[in-house]
Amino acid sequence: MHLIDTHTHLYSEKFEEDREERIEAAIEAGVQQFFMPNIDSSSITGMKALEHKYPKNCFAMMGLHPCSVNENVEQELEVVERELRARKYIAVGEIGMDLYWDKKFKSEQEMAFRKQIEWAKELNLPIDIHCREAFDEILAIMDELNDESMKGVFHCFTGSLEQARHILGYGDFKLGIGGVVTFKNSGLDQVVKELSIEDIVLETDAPYLAPTPYRGKRNESLYLRNIADKISDIFEIPIQTVAEQTTKNALQLFHP
Repeated sequence: MHLIDTHTHLYSEKFEEDREERIEAAIEAGVQQFFMPNIDSSSITGMKALEHKYPKNCFAMMGLHPCSVNENVEQELEVVERELRARKYIAVGEIGMDLYWDKKFKSEQEMAFRKQIEWAKELNLPIDIHCREAFDEILAIMDELNDESMKGVFHCFTGSLEQARHILGYGDFKLGIGGVVTFKNSGLDQVVKELSIEDIVLETDAPYLAPTPYRGKRNESLYLRNIADKISDIFEIPIQTVAEQTTKNALQLFHP
């Protein structure tokens, strides 16, 4: 089986004590590739170290996470642009907007999101979008910038069917489905059921948002199997078919 975790923070300090062990366990279980979104300048070194250690398995994105947007946004964006132009990354991410914790830097978040979308389009890279309490703001920017060169994944999608169809209407876009789809009352399973399996990619967002039955604990890429099992149930197809199609979907967008 070949599954791809399209969004995992394996470089996180939460894996400090057992990182290699957990990566090897995931690979053994069939989760063979790990796409790692960047957070800010502080996460780049650890991310690159994993790429170096696991060149066939770990692949980095480059971007500025909206929760890291603050007074020094211009300096952080300079780092992102320099990195994007210096070597190959599989995507521009994780980018977007997060108005859950703080709206203080809303305009800076919007600016950073726009700028990074433009770099992605210029470099022919997909974008990996983070959205929390900011659907309307993000979709307005994407509506404005949408053209045939804009493509990517709406990471950790938890929206409505209407929002899903809006995103998929951009063209070359997929929805990143993670642990929330396994939560009993999330309703996300009912939204996914109305979609096609060609519309989704699988992700863990490890170490966050662990699926049932690990909810509340540290998430890890191994648990992508639980998410794949749930997708298998939703679409009433074998897990092997889920693995094949979601891997195909991921590789259509990302080119590791």
